[in-house]
Amino acid sequence: MGTNKRILGRRWLIFIVGLLIMSLGIVLMIEANLGVAPWDVLHIGLTKQVGLTVGSWSIIVGFCIISITSLLTKELPKLGAFINMVLVGVFIDIFRLFIETPATTVGQYVMLLVGVIVCGYGIGLYIAPKCGAGPRDSLMIAITELSGWKVQHVRLVMEIIVLIIGWQLGGPVFIGTVIFSLTIGNVVGYTLPQCQTLVDRMIERGIQIENIDKGTLRVNNHDGVSKEAR
Repeated sequence: MGTNKRILGRRWLIFIVGLLIMSLGIVLMIEANLGVAPWDVLHIGLTKQVGLTVGSWSIIVGFCIISITSLLTKELPKLGAFINMVLVGVFIDIFRLFIETPATTVGQYVMLLVGVIVCGYGIGLYIAPKCGAGPRDSLMIAITELSGWKVQHVRLVMEIIVLIIGWQLGGPVFIGTVIFSLTIGNVVGYTLPQCQTLVDRMIERGIQIENIDKGTLRVNNHDGVSKEAR
């Protein structure tokens, strides 16, 4: 029982680290100032029109999405979706306090590309422990199950709609938006197997450490000599 709790704790810790890394990648793309992912176009557009921080809008939009998903599926939201919604918003606002746009165009492009790669590893790390999908992925899965459409088609339609709304609100659509949209699938396809292997090894190592002193069950006799239990 104790081992299972420790394994579960490891999974959630890795999940949170993945969210932290993904948030760092998002902020690197934002601060590169060359365009951002479709959902961040919406968050930044809302910030420009209404106020509040980008992280706050990430949380608010995430909460709306979770609510819609619950109505569609008639199920309560999963814990992982809530943690994803809150922590990503908080991490984005924290990282934006320390990261600034590079002074040169070359620096901006480097930051953008690094941001896409970092985001890809973050996504891989938060998916690998299997602690639950994020709000946007949960909605995508719900629509896929209800409509019978292919998941890639549902994702494409969702992101086009979000991108258009965010652009109309003044969100930054530029070369970075195109680069992210065209490459993130391949990046995650490369990073996820690596992250899955890493997570599985970490969890297996944890099990071995827990069981290192466990051998054949023995009982103590009154003469002080141990014999194998039969």
